[in-house]
Amino acid sequence: MNFHVMTLFPDMITDGLNTSITGRAIKAGIMSVTAHDIRDYSDDKHLKVDDYPYGGGAGMVMRAGPVCDCYEDIVKCIGSRPRVVYMTPQGYTFTQSMAEEFAKEENLVILCGHYEGIDERALENIVTDYVSIGDYVLTGGELPAMVVIDTVSRLVPGVLSNEESAQTESFSDGLLEYPQYTRPADYKGKTVPEVLLSGHHANIEKWRHEKALERTKKYRPDMYEEYVSKHPEEFT
Repeated sequence: MNFHVMTLFPDMITDGLNTSITGRAIKAGIMSVTAHDIRDYSDDKHLKVDDYPYGGGAGMVMRAGPVCDCYEDIVKCIGSRPRVVYMTPQGYTFTQSMAEEFAKEENLVILCGHYEGIDERALENIVTDYVSIGDYVLTGGELPAMVVIDTVSRLVPGVLSNEESAQTESFSDGLLEYPQYTRPADYKGKTVPEVLLSGHHANIEKWRHEKALERTKKYRPDMYEEYVSKHPEEFT
């Protein structure tokens, strides 16, 4: 899978993603992340890409020209018009199901905004998905873009060393993940639940499911209620 990030701070993207699991996947050629500097498409001698907003107001707005030209260059390079995800607080909240949908794409473009936003005409021309990682405001779209790439990349075959781990983590089945333990079996008087030491796989799976339900009900009652509505047979 190929990620193309349109940004004013390409080093932030490459420095952040060329490490850990994503870094190994990039080096192995399983996925690629290319940061496209929007400033390279400025027609200003100082490489400015922003201007004052029409109608007045605080802050500056990114101009449509450099953004659209950057996208068209990506189109020319890959030979298709890929999906464009715009990271914005006004977007739909990013979810695991959304990540699964994005993971089906061969090429995915992520647009990072700055200042007071991007000229609406650019968004109308190229953006297909408006996505937010939460109800708060950041200085730019680079951190949200890395969150999306990290999440989506885990669903790309070959990125994780253990394919099962992508399927058993929080949100994959509508529940938060169950508690995890490792050695030693006794740490300062706190012991690992006996069922996990029993070797009885059916009992272990039952315990894990019960704990996932408990944890979801406690920390994410909204998810718990949705799960109950989809699996009424478990609660009758």
